[in-house]
Amino acid sequence: MIKMLVACAALCVSAAVWALPPGTVANWAAKPAHAWPAPAHMMLMDAARAGSRIVAVGEHGVIVISDDEGKTWRQAKGVAASATLSAVTFTDAQHGWAVGQWGVILATADGGETWQKQRMDLSVDQPLFSVLFTSQRDGVAVGLWSLMLATHDGGKTWTKVTVPKPPGGTRADRNLYHIFADRKGALYIDSEQGMVLKSTDGGANWSYQATGGKGTLWTGVALPDGRIVVGGLLGSLYQSSDGGATWAALNAGTKSSITDLVATRNGLMGVGLDGLMFRQREGSTSFEVHQRDDRATLTAALIDGAGKPLLFSQDGVLTAR
Repeated sequence: MIKMLVACAALCVSAAVWALPPGTVANWAAKPAHAWPAPAHMMLMDAARAGSRIVAVGEHGVIVISDDEGKTWRQAKGVAASATLSAVTFTDAQHGWAVGQWGVILATADGGETWQKQRMDLSVDQPLFSVLFTSQRDGVAVGLWSLMLATHDGGKTWTKVTVPKPPGGTRADRNLYHIFADRKGALYIDSEQGMVLKSTDGGANWSYQATGGKGTLWTGVALPDGRIVVGGLLGSLYQSSDGGATWAALNAGTKSSITDLVATRNGLMGVGLDGLMFRQREGSTSFEVHQRDDRATLTAALIDGAGKPLLFSQDGVLTAR
């Protein structure tokens, strides 16, 4: 729920510090994104590579682009919505999608320079938290209250997918926070109460996997060594070496909530609340934990061309230290 909580906090602050245009919040969110004087210092929720380019998304529909490994940033020329964006993904250097509040789905075919609206439901603020495309035609977006949407035509049409009820539950109402894939093509979704959903048929059917934890899971990654690692609330971290059939708890040495996990050249890196940064080197069972002096709310991370972390936060792009 961290992405939703941070996003909602940002919207409340924005409403207090500057006047919204006439109309409801929903109508305002549907308007094209405003050009901001310092977009790289606004809240950024997620980032992805578009070839050699880096694209990050965040509050008020802000999308920023870097063509020099994060040294300089500029705002995208045209974004068709002002809704806060929570996630972004690319299939190649040109084609990408971003999702966020009001179930908005935006698409780009020019490397993130301009973004067109594919979907937005202003009747209910049921945000999408994550999106993944396995090809330029096939994609899945997930969000609040088990909202799952699928496309097989590059996003021209999106169809709701019926998610199965969780074990012991009467209906599918778990929040779905992050979707990712392993090298064999299996899809995984981090959810609540220590649950991970898995699909081996491209997202048509899903099953629940219990990690053994009870807290919310916000992020996950498939590592080159075949491990699946998921993390979330209060530093909870779990790994599976058999495609999710069994899970083991890991001790990352922190109680700060984990918001993003990234595969590095030689292992695993994670970031989180309170300025949390940690690493696990390949072949090691221990973690190196670092807490930034500024205790920044870190939301995402990428590895730059030199192998160093590029950090994204509630305060925009940060330098690693």
